[in-house]
Amino acid sequence: MHSKRVIVMNYIETRHQLHSLAEASGREDKTAETILHLLKDFAPTHIHTFPDSHNIIAEYDSEVEGPTLLLRGDMDAVGVDEHLALPYASHTPGYAHKCGHDGHTTILLAVAEQLHLDPPKRGKILLFFQAAEETGQGCAQLICSGVLSSYDITMAFALHNIPGIPMHSITCRTGSFTCAVISCEIKLDGQTSHAAEPENGISPFRAATSITEQLLALSHPRLSDDNYQIVTLVESHIGETAYGVSAGHGVLRFTMRAKSEALLQAMKQKTENIAQTEVDRTPGLSHEIRWLEYFAGGQNSEEAVNIVQQAAADNGLTYIEKDVPFTWGEDFGLLTQHYPGALFGLGSGTDTPPLHHQDFDFPDEIIETGVKMMVSISKLVD
Repeated sequence: MHSKRVIVMNYIETRHQLHSLAEASGREDKTAETILHLLKDFAPTHIHTFPDSHNIIAEYDSEVEGPTLLLRGDMDAVGVDEHLALPYASHTPGYAHKCGHDGHTTILLAVAEQLHLDPPKRGKILLFFQAAEETGQGCAQLICSGVLSSYDITMAFALHNIPGIPMHSITCRTGSFTCAVISCEIKLDGQTSHAAEPENGISPFRAATSITEQLLALSHPRLSDDNYQIVTLVESHIGETAYGVSAGHGVLRFTMRAKSEALLQAMKQKTENIAQTEVDRTPGLSHEIRWLEYFAGGQNSEEAVNIVQQAAADNGLTYIEKDVPFTWGEDFGLLTQHYPGALFGLGSGTDTPPLHHQDFDFPDEIIETGVKMMVSISKLVD
């Protein structure tokens, strides 16, 4: 076993350092380097790194038979410019920590420190520092690496800060906690012509209009209903700024989200059918569909949610039962498709700007609360 060093990490300083690095999904070089540097002081039994991603797993092994627990914290930033005049503002143009992953990573590093000072008595604890959460790639990369197949994982947990609910409160629910989400790009290719002779070209306009109308009509926006699903048009582009040319090409981009995997898969099939039918109505028009940034729906197990509730009670924290899922997607959902577990929310304040807003900044006050929750959970899993 490693010899202990008594280290008290400056949580706030660490969070600010990570905030200033703010790197895009899949390009978290400096962030991962910083995490690895800090982990050395907390003496994990083993550290896993990966050649095709910046994912990191720090393992703490008691060498006594028992449960294997996975705790996750994400590390990537979002594509939003730093708007706040912070002394620790992002150094990366076009990217900033506007989803709080700097705070999530700091919490997991602090858990590593606690495990160094007070190692698990039984079983193993895996701390998963996740890259590329915002693009829905990090968890798939970890699973595809095969590393987790060498562990018999009992449960997996992650937290996400939640603006709009009281600071330090905990929110969770059994079943669907985050929606299944996917993005779609539909390219339409016809033939340009002179604007005075549009009949000599093949325009994507009618197909694009009809596809858009039909896909938007798939939405059932009442979140309390079992068939909740939303289609959002994020970009529609046809032709170029050339007034003498009738458009011959176009692209449509949508995001789709649903309360269940089954609903999302059904929407995908309907999208492909609609696109094919409408393209066939315009002779000579072709199309290509790409599916991007898939987020599996997060499914919290009842046992895991009970543990979250108990951890909140043990720490004297207010627990708020969420009655409907969050409409956004979270890559941790893929892990809950493979292992029992739960994603839970940590209140970041009723006055805190929403996630991905230019004025958002992770509240330093809730770092310790997140650490206490994760440490308590690690002691409750059996």
